[in-house]
Amino acid sequence: MTRRPVDTGDPDRLYTVTGGRSRADDDMFDLVTLIVSECEPTPGMQSENVRILEICRHPTSVVELSAELKLPVTVVRILLGDLLATGRITARHPRAAKSLASLPDSALLKEVLHGLRNL
Repeated sequence: MTRRPVDTGDPDRLYTVTGGRSRADDDMFDLVTLIVSECEPTPGMQSENVRILEICRHPTSVVELSAELKLPVTVVRILLGDLLATGRITARHPRAAKSLASLPDSALLKEVLHGLRNL
């Protein structure tokens, strides 16, 4: 069985979608950052931005957006940066554990994993 390469889309289209940018301005969006729309799409908006605003009516992670839009994560991050700069979305970052003591016990996690496998 031969593996096919991952389809990253038409490079010309991706260049156009991002306005020629290949990187987001900062690393504000990691894969699990939740994105929420703050407004409705307006006429004349880029179709990818319209889809992002529609999908993110409920909190949606960056990686879910990437899969739903069938676009590479880097392209989605660039689009999200533009929407955030104009106040059309908000980003909710995951909370980090305050200390190792606040993390669940590894034995409990193993029991949960075992239970899930038995389903």
